[in-house]
Amino acid sequence: MPSADDIQQFLSAAFRLMIGRKDAIRQFDLSADGFWNSFFAIVVALPALAVIWVTAANDLSQLPEMTASRLSLFLRLAVADLGAWVLPIGGMALAARPIGIADRFVHYVVASNWGTAVIAWLMLPASLLNMLAPAAWREIASAVSLGFFALSLVLGWRLTNGALGKGPALASAVFVGMFAASLVVVLLFQYLLGVPTL
Repeated sequence: MPSADDIQQFLSAAFRLMIGRKDAIRQFDLSADGFWNSFFAIVVALPALAVIWVTAANDLSQLPEMTASRLSLFLRLAVADLGAWVLPIGGMALAARPIGIADRFVHYVVASNWGTAVIAWLMLPASLLNMLAPAAWREIASAVSLGFFALSLVLGWRLTNGALGKGPALASAVFVGMFAASLVVVLLFQYLLGVPTL
């Protein structure tokens, strides 16, 4: 488990990559231990993700056909999202050599894990607004959420480009591929776990 100082350094490095500071890749621990420790970013992101899951579980529980409890929905949403975080990385491990990023695979995974934690926390204000806004403000809350989501895509692409260091075209292909893989995993888990999409 990384120390508190290391976690702060890695989150800062991820954010610096997102704002175009490609030299920030040197602030990560890119050793084998650093690779596995980067999955601790899931724990760092959990509080922010939990707000998203609570909001979604509350909304889903209002559907007339929904009989599952809010806790059950919360847990199913957590499984789907965490699966979408981890499983596409396994797919990328298999594809890294054929697509020419084997030498940057560790860089990408480490940066992406810590970057995903940063994005989860950046999305927190929109999640809280969705959770706490009165019904009359729902459209405004949805627009704010959409704006934060668009920002997260831009930052995620910039992080991918900085971590791979192989040019925007390959970064775009990897980013779109990983985004699509994550979406497929979420939808598959939600289908298997009986969670309707909102």
